[in-house]
Amino acid sequence: MFEIGDVIVYSEHGLCQIDEICDQTISGITRTYYVLHPLTESTLKISTPVDNDKVIMLKPMDRDKAEELLKSFKQPGMDWIDDAKQRSMTYNRLVKTGNRQEIAQIANTLMRKDLELKLTNKRIYDQDRKLLHTIQKILFKEMALSLNTTFEEIVDKVTKMMRV
Repeated sequence: MFEIGDVIVYSEHGLCQIDEICDQTISGITRTYYVLHPLTESTLKISTPVDNDKVIMLKPMDRDKAEELLKSFKQPGMDWIDDAKQRSMTYNRLVKTGNRQEIAQIANTLMRKDLELKLTNKRIYDQDRKLLHTIQKILFKEMALSLNTTFEEIVDKVTKMMRV
């Protein structure tokens, strides 16, 4: 269980701080809830049951894990799935597991495909772009926190690794 003041990675909003832990009764059922806010949106309040198994709540990765993930962008990502519908289903399923290594591989793959297509003045599909944006927003900000740097610096480092 997390404590008030902890910064966590919340599956849908990324880095969040826990403001309160309290009991709430909804539809006649009393449960313990975390009340938290995204670090980038201090006015947004999120309540989620402590025992919610539908969302992922993790402690931010440590520095070693962040460095390991950053280095992984030197390698090719995962196999590209040509069928857009199958690709979307597969990548989204993997993202929902919360496995940072797999999520980094998906980001790697999508970023490389985006760079490749830009060379011919083309763009990746909107669903791929949206997934990449979401992954970057959550994973890259978490990596930035763990490495005591900025989101922009992480994006810059990753992009440079791909162009080498």
